[in-house]
Amino acid sequence: MTDLTTFHTLLFQDARDCSNIKDESVDLVVTSPPYPMIEMWDGLFCGLSTDTANARSVGDGMRMFEAMHRELDKVWKHQFRALKPGGFLCINIGDATRTVAGTFRLYPNHVRAASCCLGLGFDPLPMIHWWKPTNAPNKFMGSGMLPAGAYATLEHEYILIFRKGGKREFSAPGEKQVRHESAYFWEERNQWFSDTWDLKGLRQDLSLDAVSRQRSAAYPFELAYRLICMYSVQGDTVVDPFLGTGTTTFAAIAAGRSSIGMEIDMALGQQVAGEILVCADSINEVVAERLRKHDEFVNKRVLAGKPLKYINDGLGCQVMTGQEIKLALPLVDRIEETAPGQFKVTYRKPVRVGTSE
Repeated sequence: MTDLTTFHTLLFQDARDCSNIKDESVDLVVTSPPYPMIEMWDGLFCGLSTDTANARSVGDGMRMFEAMHRELDKVWKHQFRALKPGGFLCINIGDATRTVAGTFRLYPNHVRAASCCLGLGFDPLPMIHWWKPTNAPNKFMGSGMLPAGAYATLEHEYILIFRKGGKREFSAPGEKQVRHESAYFWEERNQWFSDTWDLKGLRQDLSLDAVSRQRSAAYPFELAYRLICMYSVQGDTVVDPFLGTGTTTFAAIAAGRSSIGMEIDMALGQQVAGEILVCADSINEVVAERLRKHDEFVNKRVLAGKPLKYINDGLGCQVMTGQEIKLALPLVDRIEETAPGQFKVTYRKPVRVGTSE
């Protein structure tokens, strides 16, 4: 396994101006912004934009919607500038339904965000639907059992995937080695690259409390972790301009990537800083769980009379393809704060299958 050290920075600032991040210095952006036209974010958007506040005061829903997105547009523009050619932008965003001035309608946030990113020059890739079903008995709203005034309940959010420019090249020998060490298991590939994700029953977060999650509308740890593993390699830099409770930072640490997180709420940022210093055990359990699941997959194949052909060099486990031979899952060895809001993470060799050292 290649020696690995990652660096993580917390920036307490407005994501609409991240000019302190250098041009073409970022490999991946993974984020979930405040969703326009969700009432819990009205105060934030009104504080950022007088146009939003004025539209809200006169009950003009579409004008509110557009004004809110114009503030997010500024963030996407900076991310395009900061991304390297071949880098990815992943935006988790949900649509909104709302009654404004007596009129109920859908506000298609994913369409508006995609339109901005296309205009900036991003190339769209197939999106992912994050399925979030509810079992509430009164989930169907409108006219109940009578046509034709009812409407469907939103049970999914979107993960928009964009790339800046063409495919990333891994031409140097060292780059090729890191790419192979950053591989995922065959069975993970089959699950992760489906266009529908059902994350129920999977790890939702590392340790943050429910109040903090509600304040930040944080997405699950598994969502960020998958995206980071899918669209970057170990040692890359991942940015989240809406860090919230730090999910993207924790997922980056677990995946062996560096990160930069921006958060306008100082209290949330300070909480994240404290969590980073004590997250090593939780992070390493994520890695151990991946290995346990792979071991279960291998055992099922063997019992079915379908043994795998290849052996992973470092883990000593069977794998399905030759591309998994060099796959490495580094464990966190040490986390230290090198300056306020700046952290250094060093790693040790990967755990072997069946252990949790």
